[in-house]
Amino acid sequence: MAASLRLKLGDKVTVVLPEASVTPAGVLPRLKRFTVKGVFSVGAELDGNYTLIHMDDASKLMRTGGKALGVRLLVDDLFAAPKVAEQAARSLPGRYYISDWTRTHGNLFQAIRMEKTMIGLLLMFIVAVAAFNIVSTLVMVVTDKTADIAILRTMGATPGRIMRIFMVQGAVIGIFGTLIGTALGIVGALNISAFISWLEDALGHQFLSADVYFISYLPSQLQWQDVFIISGAGLAMSLLATIYPAWRASRVDPAEALRYE
Repeated sequence: MAASLRLKLGDKVTVVLPEASVTPAGVLPRLKRFTVKGVFSVGAELDGNYTLIHMDDASKLMRTGGKALGVRLLVDDLFAAPKVAEQAARSLPGRYYISDWTRTHGNLFQAIRMEKTMIGLLLMFIVAVAAFNIVSTLVMVVTDKTADIAILRTMGATPGRIMRIFMVQGAVIGIFGTLIGTALGIVGALNISAFISWLEDALGHQFLSADVYFISYLPSQLQWQDVFIISGAGLAMSLLATIYPAWRASRVDPAEALRYE
């Protein structure tokens, strides 16, 4: 705002309210002259429409008799803002209008939540494709080990035991893959903000400009609930992927498999 108004420290600014006052000289707008004492920047939308003045000056300008017209709270958990605002309004006497960031910027965060849901579904499909790789790998193993399976059958191995052997093999692949992927994902989530900042400094280019977006950096918060859901879904899909190859191995006919051996 200071840049758009070409203001520097020490400049004078006249604030005019959209209200009129009746004076002996006639109807005049309510205005007050201020001196610029400082300029701040948070790198977000607030830079374009937010200013701070002394409370005594604000009281004179708004004619509140030294009383505050509202209270603004800073909370540690930004997602708890609606609940905290409602509790604060209930604890005070009288009736109050409450508002929080979910109302003023709610559309943005709802869009982000929808994008997060869609990305989650997309990742689930990617995990499903990876699970099909386990299916194809085990099918190839069954085809390659057909003679060995037939020999085990002639030695007394039951179809159920053959099926369990291949299910255990597929489960080992799925468990190790899930553990390695989860570890890499956690490390990436904890360091993605620092990595993007380092990449911006190295390339000399800012990916998220405060002039375009509401934020100027890439935030990342590790949520263990999401980690457990994604890891559990990946593990479940990998275990389900072992059923068909294991069933196919258990259906091998020893006489047919050993005919040309």
